[in-house]
Amino acid sequence: MTTGTVITFYSYKGGVGRSFTLANIAVLLARWGYRVLTVDWDLEAPGLHHYFKPVMVEQPKGGVIDLAHDFLAGAESPQPHAVRLDVEGNTLALLAAGRDDDSYTNRMQRIDWEDLYRRGFADFLERCRAEWTADYDFVLIDSRTGVSDIAGICTAQLPDRLAVLFTANEQNLKDIVDVVRRADSARDRMPYDRPRHLVLPILSRLDDSVEYERAEQWRRKCAEVVGPLFRNWLVKNVAEDQMLRHLTLPYIPFWSFGEQLSVLQERPPAAGQVSFALETVAAVIAQQFDRTDVLDDNRDAYVASARDRKQDFDLDLLVSSPRSALRIADRLVKELRGFGVRVERSSSGDLEMLDKASELAEHLCLVVDKQLSRWQVTEVERFLRHTIGPDGGQRRLFCVLTDGTDPEDLPGFLRNLRHLRFGPGVARDLHDMITGTPAGDLDPDLDALRNAAAALRAVPDRLSSVGRLSLVEETVHGMATALDNGDLATLRDFAVDLGVLSRSHGDNGRVIASQGLLADINTLLERIDRRIDASTH
Repeated sequence: MTTGTVITFYSYKGGVGRSFTLANIAVLLARWGYRVLTVDWDLEAPGLHHYFKPVMVEQPKGGVIDLAHDFLAGAESPQPHAVRLDVEGNTLALLAAGRDDDSYTNRMQRIDWEDLYRRGFADFLERCRAEWTADYDFVLIDSRTGVSDIAGICTAQLPDRLAVLFTANEQNLKDIVDVVRRADSARDRMPYDRPRHLVLPILSRLDDSVEYERAEQWRRKCAEVVGPLFRNWLVKNVAEDQMLRHLTLPYIPFWSFGEQLSVLQERPPAAGQVSFALETVAAVIAQQFDRTDVLDDNRDAYVASARDRKQDFDLDLLVSSPRSALRIADRLVKELRGFGVRVERSSSGDLEMLDKASELAEHLCLVVDKQLSRWQVTEVERFLRHTIGPDGGQRRLFCVLTDGTDPEDLPGFLRNLRHLRFGPGVARDLHDMITGTPAGDLDPDLDALRNAAAALRAVPDRLSSVGRLSLVEETVHGMATALDNGDLATLRDFAVDLGVLSRSHGDNGRVIASQGLLADINTLLERIDRRIDASTH
């Protein structure tokens, strides 16, 4: 069973934007589909809860200091002190330092960490860690600064990896490598199986907007100092100073006021914005510090790969067509659906569709009529920036030509593709190319089952109203009854209705689908998938 990764965000000095960085990266990872727990272990100056106020469902009633009090009270395992944070319906939680009230300081100061460890608190923390890594893909710990017992817990015992933040001055650089060495030495003395740290050096708050030459001098100096921290994970043909450029967060005065989540406001971020750099750091974390040669070669593709690794695409294929070939594209879409492909046609001029196209479908198919339209050029350029798919697989571009379209008139990046001519059998060919398996003869019953499964998987976890939720529940119940009765024609009709209900759901849904509905959908999907497997094997 795969377990989550614990990463401590540490800085030797304060004022480097450590909590800001952790909070925003946590939101990005959750948005990309990873399950994330954030832990505020900066007990003397807790602050993560301030950043998460916009997405906090409820105020924390306990936190890290309560873990210590639970242990002293004889608890065998950690109590559920974490609170859920609402980030687009994804799994993100906060284990705060503690309840934010007048009693916090007194309760925190009463904890004697040395005495706790003499009593066996280290083993209790191991049980905490085991639960966290079982429930979450990433556990991000915000550590206090300096060298202390608490910092030692966060840098030596708990983490798999360290993200070390520093700014371009002597105070920050002086002891940064030594802190990592001491943390590794402390791990070696512990009775727990922990490998040496993988360390992510993050140069924070670098202002190169005015004093560019001085900024470059300091960047090179920083790369020389922290270079040894890259040695056990950076791909050999990637230079340390180049990697540090990718791991540099620019100083933007706007974000220095208050506690803000820039990644909620800068969507999509542009180069030069702090959220653009935060996406890069989050991608390195999501990729487990791996494939850094891809990052050096194509930053956008690397970030897209991290984002899509946990992404379930809404569609298998998006069909792009100029207005002159809409009837051809619609026919192609209809035939592909008959083979069980989740497919939609994009609309030229639909800016919202264009913004979402790179995330909506795993593959893109261009229907070309004489020449590529300007809109299609823009669409395919955006898609090609994100061509590394989940688990490193390639998201693919397909090209279907209408009669009279000469391949030699196509742009260079299309001439090397295998071109399909629209006509009988083209949908079958596309299906085989996408899935890697032949479609076989079209079976109406199998088609109905596949359409039903696709419709069930497309049901959103949030709906626009209680009334729409009720309609979805009734439709799912009707599909189950039709399957019970073997009435696949009715099942197909219900699937169409469910697809309409799902597509009409907007991004502003506020009614959460009930656990009962989600359970009914999962049960029905399992039954349908078994029927499909039985039919195809």
